[in-house]
Amino acid sequence: MIPLAPLGVDHILGGAFVTMRRYAKPLFGLALAGVVVLAALTLGLQVLVYHSTKDQMDRMSAAPRSIDPSDLRAVLITFGFVWAVGMLVSLVASSFIQASSAATLHDAVLGRRVPLGAVWKRAWSRTPSVLGVTLLMGVFIAIPMALFALMFFGLMMAASNGEPFVPAGLAFLLLLLSVPLTLWLLVRFSFAPAAAVLEGASPLTALRRSARLVRGAWWRTFGITLLGGLIAFIVAIVVNVPLRFAMPTPQPYTASTQTSVSMSEVYVQMLPDLGPALVLSAIAGVFVQLFFMVFMPLLSGLLYIDQRIRREGLADVLMRAAGTGTPGGPETPGGPAAPGGPQAPGSVH
Repeated sequence: MIPLAPLGVDHILGGAFVTMRRYAKPLFGLALAGVVVLAALTLGLQVLVYHSTKDQMDRMSAAPRSIDPSDLRAVLITFGFVWAVGMLVSLVASSFIQASSAATLHDAVLGRRVPLGAVWKRAWSRTPSVLGVTLLMGVFIAIPMALFALMFFGLMMAASNGEPFVPAGLAFLLLLLSVPLTLWLLVRFSFAPAAAVLEGASPLTALRRSARLVRGAWWRTFGITLLGGLIAFIVAIVVNVPLRFAMPTPQPYTASTQTSVSMSEVYVQMLPDLGPALVLSAIAGVFVQLFFMVFMPLLSGLLYIDQRIRREGLADVLMRAAGTGTPGGPETPGGPAAPGGPQAPGSVH
C-alpha cells in the first residue's frame, strides 16, 4: 500500500486512496453502520421529543402571548437533554469511525487481508480511548474560544457605557490570537486518535505522543492535512454540483380554492417533481459524508506512520514483520509505544 520508507505527499495521499479502494468493506462498511445507527438514534430522539412535549407545545402555540413558565421550562429541559444525548451519541459514532480507520491501517500498511470482524473488535475496544481524546481536545480548544467570548462580552458591556474603542481593539487582538492557537492545537494533537488505536494508548498518553511526533513537523502536517481537506471539498463539489443541475424545477402550486393552505399541502403537490431529486441528493450527501469521515482519519494515520518511520525506525520493524509474517503493526509489544525509539511489532489488541 505504501513504501516502507519516509513518505512523500504523493505516497500519503495515494496511500489513503489505495486503502479506501482495497479495504472498502471494513472502512466504508463500518462507517456506514456508524452513520445508520446515529441516524436511527437521532430519529428516535426526535420522536421522543415530539411525544414528550406535544401537550406543552400545543398550549404554547395556542396562546403565544401568555406562555406558562412551567410549559416553557419543560420544553427547554427536554430539548436540552435530548441535545446532550444526541451530541454524545454523535461523538461516539465519530470516534468509532476514526478508530475503525486506524484499525484498518494496522494491517493495511503491510498489505495484509483485513477481516471485518477483526477490525470491528479492535475499533470498538479502542473507541473509548478515541472518545477521550476527542473530549480532551474539545476542552483544550474551548479555552481560547472561551477567552474570546469573555472579551466579546466585555466589549458589549463597555459599548453600552459609551467606551467601545479599547475593548473592541482588545477583542479583535484576542480573535487574531485565538484562531491561530486553536489551529495549532488541532494540528499538534491530530495524531492522537491513531496513537490511541495503533499503540493502545490512553487519551492523555495519545495526546502526548501526538505532540511529540508533530514537534518539528507542524507545518508539514498542517499543509498535507489542509491539502486533504481541499481534496475532500472538491469531491463534495464534484458529487453535488451535477445533482443541482439535474434537479427538476418544481411546478408552481395552484390552489383549487381561495382559502389558505398549509405548507404540507404544497409539499405534497411538489413531491412528484422533487421526490427523485431529493432521494439522489440524500444518497450523495451520505456518500460525501462517508468519504470525509474515512479519508481524513486515514490521512492522519498515514502522517502518524510517516513520522514514526522518520523518527523511530518503524520502517525496519514493518519490513521484518512483513518478511516473517508475524502479526502486528505500528505498535509495541504488550502496551503503548515507548517515546524514545524504534518499536517492535506487537500483538493485535
